[in-house]
This record gives sequence, structure tokens and C-alpha cells, in this order.
Amino acid sequence: MSGQPGKHALNFTKAAIEALPLPEKGWKYYYDTKVSGLGIGVGASGVKTFVLYRKVERKPERIKIGRYPDLTVEKARAQAMNLNADIANGTNPAELKRVRRAEMTFGDLFDQYYKNHSVPHKKTSHEDKQKFDKYLSNNKDGINLASRQLSVITKADIAQLFGKIGKEHKVTANRVLALVSSIFGKAIEWGIWNHINPCLGIRKHSENSRDRFLHPDELPKFFEQVLAYPNATVRDYILISLMTGARRSNVLAMSWDEVNLDRSEWRIPETKNGTPQRVPLVPEAVGILRARKKSAACVDSQFVFPGSGDTGHLVEPKKAWKIILDKADIADLRLHDLRRTMGSWQAGTGANLSVIGRSLNHKSTATTAIYARLWMTPVRDSMETAATAMLEAAGLGDQANAETEAPGEESSAD
Repeated sequence: MSGQPGKHALNFTKAAIEALPLPEKGWKYYYDTKVSGLGIGVGASGVKTFVLYRKVERKPERIKIGRYPDLTVEKARAQAMNLNADIANGTNPAELKRVRRAEMTFGDLFDQYYKNHSVPHKKTSHEDKQKFDKYLSNNKDGINLASRQLSVITKADIAQLFGKIGKEHKVTANRVLALVSSIFGKAIEWGIWNHINPCLGIRKHSENSRDRFLHPDELPKFFEQVLAYPNATVRDYILISLMTGARRSNVLAMSWDEVNLDRSEWRIPETKNGTPQRVPLVPEAVGILRARKKSAACVDSQFVFPGSGDTGHLVEPKKAWKIILDKADIADLRLHDLRRTMGSWQAGTGANLSVIGRSLNHKSTATTAIYARLWMTPVRDSMETAATAMLEAAGLGDQANAETEAPGEESSAD
């Protein structure tokens, strides 16, 4: 076998390696005088690759370590010594590499998870795919786990991924961690993975329930800019979202066969919590829908809000939403907050939690309870009534009223 130890031996240094001549064809190997078996292969193209040449179980093995200069001489020597130690302990590193090359990658596992679990059982399967593409398949926003064999993915890798996303998007980091954990969990259940889930023990970021909704002082400018927006489909989508309190995905995919304008009702066959929902349509919503049904844009489409993409319906109009908010000078408002706006105004105008929960299709009263605490006007009125009663009981009612009517005025001295 050409290039065996003992031939072309030299002390590996940066200068010595860079001075090695290129062979006319194939590869030529040189071996280090300091670490047993450490060699470097020089290809006719100029590529230089560190290897370890050893006999393992009486069989010659050439184990690739890494390319020069990506790998320095010092690091190559350190890796070669580690491999020599493994061999001395009865391990065959070459065989391990062969097994790993044939092993399933995380990308392969996700394909099985997506096909056999996500699509059949999760209404948010498209979100799983989006998270995989953005955070688990490249290093720009996340870490490319897709190309790695399962056995090389460690808890430290998952923690690094979680930390990278969590620097700016803590909730998203939680969701990606949950997805990766679910993928490995299914691999364990299916017998593909027989080790501990690498997500185990990584603590999620704490999350606060979002409490944003449209306040009374924001509504005039909001409606002004929505009604002025030139795209009727986007404009009507936003208004129907606000007036129904339905989830974004349901409004986007709203179809005419679900709507009964004579009964002023919209029946959503399947919602996020797995149950159908009947949504009463207020007169303003019925008016918008009647006008849309007559419009040319909706004549040949099954969808109330048709679109030109693969789905056939409108997708979330993020750019339009930003334009409307910027012109209305409204900050930190999301499209999903329109759903919360309906629930909050219901609470503020006297609806009980049972009615709000029914209108928003909540399974749990705990989910609905947030809307009761968002509306501050009843709380403020109650506190003002209590404060007035306390002052009157103390005989200070008239004095307090006088001070309130004339703030900042000093009494004149006699």
C-alpha cells in the first residue's frame, strides 16, 4: 500500500506542509515524525487532508481527520492522539465513521415526523415546516441540525440553538425547543432513537400572556387607515377579523359554503381546538360579505378572501398591516390582537365570561379569564366610586371635590 509510515516522513510544520509538491495525479502521503500514524495526503488539485493510518484488528485503516489549513498541525496531532487512544481501548474509529455515514440525519427524521405525525395529527403542521426550514436547516437564524446524524446531536447543540433564537425571540425559542423535543420523542416511540432525548433538562423561557388590544383612543385612526387602504381584499379581511374575533387561519381560509348570510352565521368546520364553531355575524360583517360576494374578485373563487398563491386564498398580509399601523401611529399590535380586541370589548361592555368563551370558541374558562382583566374602565370606575365613598364617610367629600375641581390653586391668606 503506497504511502505507508516510514516512507516520506517529516516533522509536520506549517512551512513544511505548504512546501510539499503536488503529485501529477492521485494522492501522495507524508507521515509525521512526532505522532504515530498521523499523515497528510496531498492531491493533484492542491487539496491537503490529514489522516490517521493504522492497522486495526489486523486490517489497515486510513481515517480522515480533516483538511489543512482548516485544521492546524496542533489540532490534527491532538485528534490523532485521541484516535490512537480509542484504538488502544479496542474501538475502531473507521468503523464508527462508516456507521455514522449510513445513519439517519435529523433532516431524515424530520421528514418522517412531518409525514407520519405532523400532517395527520397537527393543525399547525405548516408551522412545523416553517420552523424547520428557518431554524433547523440553516445557520442564519438557527443551527443546521438537518445535515447532522442523530448520534452527533448533543444537549449542548440544542442549548446553543435555544440560546441563539432566544436572544431576540424567547417565545419562538420555546416553540422550536418543543418541536425538536417532540421529534426526538417520536423517534424514541418509533424505535429509531434509543438514547435520552437531548432536549431533556433545558428550561424554557418564562412567558407572559399577551394583553394587547385596540384601545378606545386608537380606534378612530385605526378605522380611518383600514378603510383608506386601497386593496379591498386586505381591507375586508382585517375588518372581518375584528368583527368576528376568529383566528387568523380560519378567517384567511373562510369559504362561501361556510357562510349563511340569511341567518347571519359563519360555521367553521374545524378549529384549532378540534371542534367546529358557529360565529354570529354582526350586521356590519354581513354587509361586508354581501358586497364581497357581488364583487368580481370573488365570483370564481370558493374563498371569501381569494389569493394567487398555492392555497388559493389570501395569506397573512404582513406588509399591508405594517403600512396601516404606521399611518395610524399604532405600535406593537399584531393581527392576532384583533381577536383579543373583540373579547376585551365584550368584557368591557358587560358580557360575562361564558358568553365571551362561547363567541371565541374557548374550551377553558381560564383562557377566557384574561379578557376580564384587560379592560380597565370598569376597574377605574369601581375604584373611583370606592374612593369617593371613603372620603364621604370621613366627612371629606366636599373638600376632595373642591380640590379636584381646582388643582394647583393655593388658598389665599386672610
